[in-house]
Amino acid sequence: MIKEEEVIMKKLITIIIILIIILIGMFAYKKIAIGTHTINMEEIEEIENYLKQIYMWKEITGEALPYFEEINQANENWVWEVVKKNLEEYEVTEEQIQSQATEIFGKNFKQQFPKEGTSYLPYDEQNNLYYAEEISLDQQEDSFYINKIERQENGYEVEIIEYIEDYSKELEEGNNTIILRNTKGEEIDKLSAEEEGKIQELVKNKIDRFQKKKVILKKENEKLYVEKVF
Repeated sequence: MIKEEEVIMKKLITIIIILIIILIGMFAYKKIAIGTHTINMEEIEEIENYLKQIYMWKEITGEALPYFEEINQANENWVWEVVKKNLEEYEVTEEQIQSQATEIFGKNFKQQFPKEGTSYLPYDEQNNLYYAEEISLDQQEDSFYINKIERQENGYEVEIIEYIEDYSKELEEGNNTIILRNTKGEEIDKLSAEEEGKIQELVKNKIDRFQKKKVILKKENEKLYVEKVF
């Protein structure tokens, strides 16, 4: 009886050790994946969440994340679609739109929302309101993953890898193929819907086939704001 208990105890200890090794490995992998030993997990999550806020769809804004030297030089279509994406209400005033823009881009953001509205935020003169319209998207999902993060004095330099998950083949009867493309539209690989979780691994393995961008993020009053994309 004692021997059986000892065997069970040894098995439990072995399982616990294996789980600890896996957890440590996962943490180490995440650290290696972003190419830094100085950024903690909380910072990574904060950076990733902010980038998701401002990352768009190229069929609507031309580029999911355009290049710019300074936020006030950023493509206006992209700017106001980012704002629209993050609005919590369907009916909004010009003041609410401008306030949301400052919330996302910081107090140094000076672009003014056009009085006549935009394609997806049209102006209702009678009610003096803007109405956020629904956007019809294609089956190609613009995506990114964080490759490196370098700490700077007042923020971070973040390198992202951009890629496209093309689900259009899934619409064909009996086909569940996902096509992995770069931002030029070139087909890089194929995988089944069941292998969706392996997409970033495939991107990493063929990283030279994808576009890289660097994003300068400034941290001010415990909040992140994008300054430059190059």
